[in-house]
Formats: sequence, C-alpha cells, structure tokens
Amino acid sequence: MKPSAPLHLDHSALDHLRQHHPAWRLLRADHAPLIASFLQRVFVTPNIRVIHQADLAESLEDELFALREQIGEDKYPKPALDYLNEWAGPDKAWLRKYYAQGSDEPLFDLTPATEKALAWIASLAERSFVGTESRLLTLFDLLRQISEGSQTNPEVRLADLQRRRHEIDVEIARVQGGDIPVLENSAIKDRFQQFVQIARELLTDFRQVQGNFRDLDRQVRERIALWNGSKGELLQEIMGERDAIADSDQGKSFRAFWDFLMSSQRQDELSELLERVLALAPVQELRPDARTRRVHYDWLEAGEHTQRTVAQLSQQLRRFLDDQAWLENRRIMDIIRSIEARAIEFRAEPPLNAIMHIDDTAASVDLPMERTLFTPAVQARIDNVRLIAGTEDIDAAALFAQMVIDKIQLVRHIQHALQDRKEIALGELIEQRPLEHGLAELIAYLQLGSEQFRTEVDESIIETITWQGLSARGDVRLKEAQLPKTIFRR
Repeated sequence: MKPSAPLHLDHSALDHLRQHHPAWRLLRADHAPLIASFLQRVFVTPNIRVIHQADLAESLEDELFALREQIGEDKYPKPALDYLNEWAGPDKAWLRKYYAQGSDEPLFDLTPATEKALAWIASLAERSFVGTESRLLTLFDLLRQISEGSQTNPEVRLADLQRRRHEIDVEIARVQGGDIPVLENSAIKDRFQQFVQIARELLTDFRQVQGNFRDLDRQVRERIALWNGSKGELLQEIMGERDAIADSDQGKSFRAFWDFLMSSQRQDELSELLERVLALAPVQELRPDARTRRVHYDWLEAGEHTQRTVAQLSQQLRRFLDDQAWLENRRIMDIIRSIEARAIEFRAEPPLNAIMHIDDTAASVDLPMERTLFTPAVQARIDNVRLIAGTEDIDAAALFAQMVIDKIQLVRHIQHALQDRKEIALGELIEQRPLEHGLAELIAYLQLGSEQFRTEVDESIIETITWQGLSARGDVRLKEAQLPKTIFRR
C-alpha cells in the first residue's frame, strides 16, 4: 500500500470533500446532534465494535422516546430502524451494516470516517487545563529515537550511550543523597491528559486499520465474483496483495504493536503503572474516565477485532476453492444425469448399432506363482540348402478359405438381447441370429459364456441347436447339436 499523499487545502479539494466525505456529511447533517451523541454513547465511549441490529434499534428507540418527550413528537418522526438503515446507506456511510457468516441478523459497526468526525467534535470542548511541556518533551524524545535508531557509526552510538549512562549515574547519586526530584502537579496533569488523548487516538486508528483490511476483503470478493481465469492466477494475485499489506509500513507497525502488547509482562506493567498513576491526587482532580483504568484491554479487544477481519481473507479464499470444487462436482453430476436420461430414451427402442464404447473396468489380477520360469531361447538350426524351384501346380484356394469367428459381434448380439430382459437362453440367441459358421461359432458362444458373461447350465433340459452346413460332397445339409440348456444373464 502506498503512503497517503498530503491533502492540499485548495478550493476544489475541499469542495470534493464536502460533497463526498462521510465525516463532512455528518457534520452538515440536519440530525447531526442526534447522530453524534448516540453513536458516541453506544460505540465510542464503551469501546464496542459490533452491535446487533435488534440491540442497536432498541437503544436508538429509547433515545428517540426521551428526545420526543423533551422537544416534541415531530422532531424525529421515523422509527429507529429507518434511521439506522439511512445512516448505513451508501449516500451517508456513517455506519457499516453487514451479516456475519452463519447468521441472518444484521450487525452494525462505526466507519472510520464517523469516528474521525466524533473525535474532532470531542476536541472542540474547552479544557480547563492545556499543557504544552509534555508535548514538547514528547517531540524531543521522538527526534532522539529517530536520530539514535538511524545512526550506523558505532563511535557515535557509544558516545550517546555513555552520555545517557552518565546522566543516570548522576540521578542515582542525587536520589542516594536524599534529593528526589518529583513532577509538579501541573506537569502530572499535562502528561496524563496527553496519555488519555493518545490512547483515544490509538483506538480510532485501530478502526481505520480495520477499515483498510476490510476494503481489501471487499476487493477480493468482487474479484472472485468476476474472475474468469485460472484459480492459480487468482490466488497468486490475492496473496500478493495480502503480503503487500502485511509488509507495508502500516502492516509492520500494527504487527510490532500487537507483538508488544501481547506480552504478559507488558500487560502487567501497564496495569501496575495505570493503578499507580490514577491514584495520584493531581490525576484524580481531572476526574478521569473509569475506562482509563483498563484502556490496554480496550487496545487488545480492538486489535483482536482487526485480526479477525484479516482472518476473513483466508476464509474467503477457502470458500472460493470449495465453491469451485462444488461447481465441478455439480457439472459431473449433470453429465451423469444426462447419460441416464438418454439411456431411458433408448430403453423403448434400443438402437441396432452401438452408441458408445466403455473401456473394461475389471481389474487384472496377476498372481506371483502364475509367472512362468525363465526359459532359455532355443537356437534355431539353419541348414544351408540350395532352393530348387518347383514345377508342380498347387491349388491355393485353401489359403483363402480360412474361417474366422468374430467374437466382438457375438458379444454385441448378447448385450443387445439383454438390454430389455434379465436373461436369455442360447437357443433364443441363435434363433434371433442363426449360426453362420456352424459348430465353431457355437463353441465361441459357449466360450464367451464362461469368460465375459454370467451363465447358468440347466442339466435337466436338453436343447437342440440346428444350422445349415456343407457335407463332404459339397451339398448343403441340416446339422444339429444337442447340449444342456445354457442361459446368459445380465
């Protein structure tokens, strides 16, 4: 992510902000006092990030009832839910309305622009005490950290460390001598007010960081919905942007803050310091907010909410992969259903020829003991004999009169006959398609029955199979064979 460019306060830029920025629109709204006071009370003051629609509408209804009792019934005539939907609309964008995964009840959350507007309105209040010393010291400390942290010369770094050690030794000697310097009441108030202001701004920054990650999540969802390329390219592009945000200045700063705050030692130290500071009399005179005592837990809650927003990116990627797999499975099921519907159409009038071919799905089992042992090759003995051309005339018709049984045609004939029935006898098969090659073709049927089909033999019934064949003298005569009834099953 690129760093934001400085805002130029010229007329065109300010006019554009006045027309389009949600924070400026909130300040110009007719119901700005209601909006700002209500959102400050239910979201910012208790540091609540997400509120269900029913709870938020009930709180706003109570607020509207109290205001109508004070200033009249006509001031805010609409129901509370109508106001919430209006504030969450695209033309206002003061609230974010969304649905959590697995829930049908809407959730509401503040937008970063609204929290900026509320923080600016809160800064307009007059303060009885305005300190400047602590801010000046903070500026000096920041400059010193930048200078020391960027110094690469070891001699300069050592000189700075020795100077700081000397200052610490001098302060230790003063304390040992009974001279204990303490801050004045004004200095304590000044520094505490600055702490409260920075703590409040830190919570506001959390919402902005969360909004930036949410924008990336929305871009990912839009890109997935409109993506037409391969999944690999999309995932590479999305993960590239995710790494770019994590490696940006904002991402590194947030990660460093989170690692620092997640330390149990740091949390205990913050709790001890807050208890000690809030017990001071000058601080109690300022009447600090009771939530200041647990402000570091508010930081943890806001940071955890931001981490959950980042985790939604990974969930969206997983959902994309699951959706793609579901679509592919659905396409396969559609193809299977179309094949089934086509098969039902052919059931009444099956086609004569094959309409499709399916490879055999049977597993071929080769047992180790069935493998033959190695047999040495027999060397053929060739005698060098001189060939002599023959003079006799030999009839070669026998070479071209060989008989071949087409088993594939027999298999198709059996399959076609079993399409509309569960079983069929061998005699019926031959009646539908008489034998063309006599006994050899009959034996081929029996061989197919033992190899490729389920067959049963009924010994109690003897079938007579007849066919036409040639006698030894060459004339056509009727031949027959008797065998037990053979039944082919589907």
